[in-house]
Amino acid sequence: MTRATRFLTLAIPLVAVYLLMLLHVLPTPLLSQEKADAILPVLPFWLLVLFGAYSLSSLGLGLLRFNDCPEAYESLLKEITQAKNELRDRGVAVD
Repeated sequence: MTRATRFLTLAIPLVAVYLLMLLHVLPTPLLSQEKADAILPVLPFWLLVLFGAYSLSSLGLGLLRFNDCPEAYESLLKEITQAKNELRDRGVAVD
């Protein structure tokens, strides 16, 4: 099962339940109707902001941990020089 299939398998029922609660077809558990009417319309925006914060924090952590891999840095430089040499051998101007 691919990631997209797993995501859609979870997302479609969650969106359906959300819409049914928003349209008052299903009752909201543990919340009064007034609180549900205040929370449910802004829930997608809250999830979007939460996803953005998670994405930015994971990018920041990746940048902080990037210099912790000197072996990967050396390997990447070696691959770049190898690719440049192969391109020069085929007559492509690299620099």
